[in-house]
Amino acid sequence: RRREAAAAEEEIDETPQEKKLRLAKQYLEELRQYGESRLAPGEGVLLGCCHAWGRGGPAHIPLSLQVQPPDPASIRVLRGHQLPVTCLVISPDDRFIFSASKDGTVIKCKWEVESGKRLCVVPGGKKGTEEQNMGHASHILCMAISSDGKYLATGDRNKLIMIWDAATCKRLHIFTGHHDAISGLSFRKGTHQLYSASHDRSVKVWDVAENAYVETLFGHQDVITGLDSLSRECCVTAGGRDGTVRLWKIPEESQLVFYGHQGSIDCIQLINEEHMVSGADDGSIALWGLTKKKPLALARQAHGMQDSQGLQEPYWISAVAPLRNSDLLATGSHNASVKLWKCSEGFRKLEPLWDIPLVGFVNSLKFSSAGDFLVAGVGQEHRLGRWWRIKKAKNSICIIPLRQRAAAPSAEAPNGS
Repeated sequence: RRREAAAAEEEIDETPQEKKLRLAKQYLEELRQYGESRLAPGEGVLLGCCHAWGRGGPAHIPLSLQVQPPDPASIRVLRGHQLPVTCLVISPDDRFIFSASKDGTVIKCKWEVESGKRLCVVPGGKKGTEEQNMGHASHILCMAISSDGKYLATGDRNKLIMIWDAATCKRLHIFTGHHDAISGLSFRKGTHQLYSASHDRSVKVWDVAENAYVETLFGHQDVITGLDSLSRECCVTAGGRDGTVRLWKIPEESQLVFYGHQGSIDCIQLINEEHMVSGADDGSIALWGLTKKKPLALARQAHGMQDSQGLQEPYWISAVAPLRNSDLLATGSHNASVKLWKCSEGFRKLEPLWDIPLVGFVNSLKFSSAGDFLVAGVGQEHRLGRWWRIKKAKNSICIIPLRQRAAAPSAEAPNGS
């Protein structure tokens, strides 16, 4: 009884941080006791969001163990865009997909995942008529959705960021201020703070709920090609041909610079609060830890080699996507396949798992939050230009089901706890 009283007294005296650490240790002990394989994929993702516990929490849940090779015949193809799909996002509840393309008429679509129906189409207009018309008047290059599913943001070649009501597809606001194409957008998780990146080499911070501009950050020496963020007040960017990946610490107004690729760094995504993945036109994929300036792992010629005017060159990496807080990655190029990868040995090794056949330029990739499907935005051309054209490709949204291995017979702990 004395021990119980002492333990109870200790709990009362705990700081919030100490309580988080104690609960984290308790959870880890339960994982060791009952086995991680009992977790359903969705549970694994949620429980894996351990940045809430501080830096002492585990980095990821190994969900690659639960995924089996997808059946190519099960891939669903949604047609509606006449020109190449440039970007897409999935709603936080995994029910809807929003997509955009190079179309002059169908600029933005909303799809229902279960039925494959196109629920909403926002037509574009002529350049200079954006105020009068609902849609963009130039190619949309990027989009983001807030973690509560309320706001959708889209950015175009004409320097404009549009904010939409995700439920109704009605436009709410236009942000101006960048001096070149908008190339990356991301909402800070759990907030309505929006980060934007541009070919003007700057990162801007916006408060969407207040329709307000906050600040601008400078540092890249070339066009910024991609941007991502999670819960912390920071974002990561890919700097194209300046050869750098950067971590921007917003409150401190400081940045960390990372080097590793040989070519233009074209895409970047955070895996969790401590790691990120990037892809470049030199054909390489890099895994990074946010505390080290060089990649923890680098896969060269990740999608193989192609013959280009008699020269052997690697296929460009045009899209990367992590299943958040797990060890599973997807990458896209134009070599007729999407590749799935496993991050192993504490993010110090990239192991190829499977190739999923998909013809065309894979311009965007996103996992569902539950990890049960992967969505690819495919086009006959690369999202940023017209260097090549793959005529047999279909400009489409492809939903790739990811089959999970059956869980253990009983996921309940002993004594029903």
